[in-house]
Amino acid sequence: MKESNSIVHEIFSKKLSFTQEEISFIEQKYERVLFEKGTIILRANEHVKYQYFVSEGCLRTYLIAKSGKEHTIQFAIKDWWISDYIGYFSQSKSVLNIECIEHAVLYKISRNDMEEIYTKIPKTESYIRKKLERSFVSFQKRILANLSQSAKERYLNFTQDYPNIEQYVKNYHIASYLGITTESLSRIRKEIAKSSS
Repeated sequence: MKESNSIVHEIFSKKLSFTQEEISFIEQKYERVLFEKGTIILRANEHVKYQYFVSEGCLRTYLIAKSGKEHTIQFAIKDWWISDYIGYFSQSKSVLNIECIEHAVLYKISRNDMEEIYTKIPKTESYIRKKLERSFVSFQKRILANLSQSAKERYLNFTQDYPNIEQYVKNYHIASYLGITTESLSRIRKEIAKSSS
């Protein structure tokens, strides 16, 4: 067994056990890539070739409306995955943009390579499926929250879902994720600070 600092254990958790052959096979399929802060690694209307596992850094996916306004869809921090999943799974062009908010160390993989890993090592498919299920639940909760919760409630949920992320992202990114203005975000923070003091 290879040492536990292998990318395989970083991605698939130390809960899964792999043979040396399996580790070597998986490592051949992932490519380590580095991006500087501010880099756009995917733009809308490009072909989506990869999904990315975040080893270090912070990224976001966002949509640019016809008005030019940005809508942040997702943040991704260490141990999270990020891509334009509509394009990735349907093999179509992207709708979203992906930006590195901080310097990022990522591991990218194509859909075909991921499928090869699933076929050769079935336990990886079960593991990733469970992670995708949790992501799906999270996205659905966010949709319901946007329809039924106040801006303050959405902000409190955001701080639970992304603890400590506020040190990495700009206020307008958070506001765009919550669907509010930066002024509203500032007011909500003041209300929370006042009520907890």
